[in-house]
Amino acid sequence: MSFLLAFSVFFPMAAAVISYLLGRYQKNIRDYFADAVTVITFAVLLFLAVNYLTGKMPEEGLVCTVPYVCGFGLHFKLDGFRALYGTIASFMWMMTTLFSKEYFAHYRNRNRYYLFLLLTLGATIGVFLSADFYTTFIFFEMMSFTSYVWVAHDEKKESLRAAGTYLAVAVIGGLVMLMGIFLLYSITGTLMFEELIGLSGKYDLSLNVDASAPGAVRKLWAAGICMLFGFGAKAGAFPLHIWLPKAHPVAPAPASALLSGILTKAGMYGILILSSYLFLGNSAWGSMILIIGVCTMVVGAVLALFSVDLKRTLACSSVSQIGFILVGVGMAGLLAEENALAVRGALLHMVNHSLIKLALFMAAGVVFMNVHKLNLNDIKGFGRKKPLLNYIFLMGALGIGGIPLWNGYVSKTLIHESIVEYIELLKEGAVSGMFSAGMMKGIEWIFLISGGLTAAYMTKLYVVLFVEKNNDAALQEKYDSLKGTYMNKVSAFALTVSAALLPVMGFFPGKVMNMLADMGQGFMQLEESKEVAYFSLSNLKGGLISIVIGAVIYLVVVRLWLMKKEDGKTVYLNRWNPYLDLENTIYRPILLQFLPFVCGVVCRILDSLVDAVVVALRKTIYRDSKLPHELEEGTAVTHMLGCFVNTLERAANATIFKKNNRNVDYEHKYALVHEELTEDKILIRRSLSFGLLLFCVGLIITVLYLLL
Repeated sequence: MSFLLAFSVFFPMAAAVISYLLGRYQKNIRDYFADAVTVITFAVLLFLAVNYLTGKMPEEGLVCTVPYVCGFGLHFKLDGFRALYGTIASFMWMMTTLFSKEYFAHYRNRNRYYLFLLLTLGATIGVFLSADFYTTFIFFEMMSFTSYVWVAHDEKKESLRAAGTYLAVAVIGGLVMLMGIFLLYSITGTLMFEELIGLSGKYDLSLNVDASAPGAVRKLWAAGICMLFGFGAKAGAFPLHIWLPKAHPVAPAPASALLSGILTKAGMYGILILSSYLFLGNSAWGSMILIIGVCTMVVGAVLALFSVDLKRTLACSSVSQIGFILVGVGMAGLLAEENALAVRGALLHMVNHSLIKLALFMAAGVVFMNVHKLNLNDIKGFGRKKPLLNYIFLMGALGIGGIPLWNGYVSKTLIHESIVEYIELLKEGAVSGMFSAGMMKGIEWIFLISGGLTAAYMTKLYVVLFVEKNNDAALQEKYDSLKGTYMNKVSAFALTVSAALLPVMGFFPGKVMNMLADMGQGFMQLEESKEVAYFSLSNLKGGLISIVIGAVIYLVVVRLWLMKKEDGKTVYLNRWNPYLDLENTIYRPILLQFLPFVCGVVCRILDSLVDAVVVALRKTIYRDSKLPHELEEGTAVTHMLGCFVNTLERAANATIFKKNNRNVDYEHKYALVHEELTEDKILIRRSLSFGLLLFCVGLIITVLYLLL
């Protein structure tokens, strides 16, 4: 069965080319072909997941190697977590592809969209099945470049700007990640995950790592932070989250569902590897991840609350939910051997967020493909008299809001209880670290308030779409008339199935959620699980506090400050200060204006310094015996040629051009030309650039000799 791992990766990529060729002749066949490819990929990964669950695979999982790729080869592995997320990714691709046929009915460049949709599917599966950092990097970068086309799909000015931001973050993150991978390989001599377990806490002599070597620990941390930068950029962690609020509003809704639900999890996959392998049980690493998680959680929630754009709100919500996951990962590092709640909570919130955003973004896509607008004031009242869309959106809203009996409540409760557990251990003196019990109590309240903000902005969206009427009565009547035609049966099937999973997972956490957690926790080095009474009063307490906070925020902040009445009509306001936009205020001015200016000044100084050194050497150590201006004027050739031309001109003037008595000394003129060429040649030969050019030519010749 191991060949199925490579098949899952390369089959969609090969099919992408075929779909593009089919689309040039028959678009309907291409659409059905793309649907079939995603169904087959899902069936293969589901088959592997079922075999893993039923114990028909080796305990260590399946391994597949593709040799001869840049000397390292590609390494794939299937264990519980990889089977779980490979299945989730392929399921989401299948549902969004089914929805894409109707959504893109009136779009241009559909053939290009399907090409990069399937290419990105293969690359994403490659990331989740990777068994070493080299394989992860190859498919991670491929995924970044192919998904760029999604953001830029409609080629409008705002789309291209958002796509540029997305690509810049991806490229910079990828380059920094590559630096970290090089540094890690120089330290350990390996990039295989299994050989790096606990490397920050103990040094394995088989890896030729000397614990006493100067700077060994610092180098390992430098490598880890570089890779964290790259993975965090894709995950949308603060302060590298800037691409998410810009990319989602302009990307097509099916692509937004995948960008938010899966591609951010590819970044989280890398962070999990760093936290569960290299820095396993390292409290300092856990503290750093926790701080990043808290900042991401709060910033995303506040941005979502202020947003007046449907898809931007959901995008900022994704930033916040990534923060919740990072808090769980950080707590897993702090709790060390007692981290069962944190590990299972972080893992389940990854799964929950993926499936919730699938339903929510496709529901937002239904709104957009009918209205072609996303501003809350324009789409207000669209969902009235549409019970199926109401149900689909409500399931996602209740899930992400952490309402009991829905899946989001389970994972948030586990993460919250891990914080409570750590506070108790601090009070007992059983653990120590940079956080005191009081500081952790503050983090707990930030966690609960962030949950309240989530409930508030999801209530805001639900009320706008399904409760309030549009300010334009004629427009509201038009929305109401669409109640049976706003989406076709295939789209309704994809959205309904996606939404139906959320309450099932929440209603039966002991069976469904525990099974998923058991399946994936081994990847995070957790062997034992902890039984949790999800609906006990103590566990319900945290969720209920967040719900109350959310109700207060909605009634006080949203209804009284973020809304106003004009001529008896309610209008939602955008009170977010544009100067708080990190991209426009900090990143673009620094990267596009300040850094180029500084680098230009430094380069000019260095250029002048090199010239000054060369001149000083020429005047002191390398004393030139004869400078260009001291050379004799001309040569024998210029003298003979000048005399010949002078004779011809004098003869011509004497016979034909008697009135034009010009006397040009061509001997002197040719001598000056020769002097100028000689001087240029000498300056070039003495310049640093000429030396570097000769070095490069020699290097190229050497490489060609070695290759041939």
